[in-house]
Amino acid sequence: METQIAYIFPSAQLANRFLNTLKHWSVADVKVKLHKESNSVLVAYYFDGKGFDSTCSELDDLAGAYEGREV
Repeated sequence: METQIAYIFPSAQLANRFLNTLKHWSVADVKVKLHKESNSVLVAYYFDGKGFDSTCSELDDLAGAYEGREV
């Protein structure tokens, strides 16, 4: 099943840093793009629905490093 998570950041610069980091991210295969405004990013990835979704947790941690939060 495809999972989508939107993150918002204090500035467009931080959003773009997060986006660029995910383009070369080795944790999971994700698709990223700017979302609605220049300071928000939409992340999409596939999760099999079994067990704990560690990708979501990793994304939240990475977004937090750039002062972002899930919307």
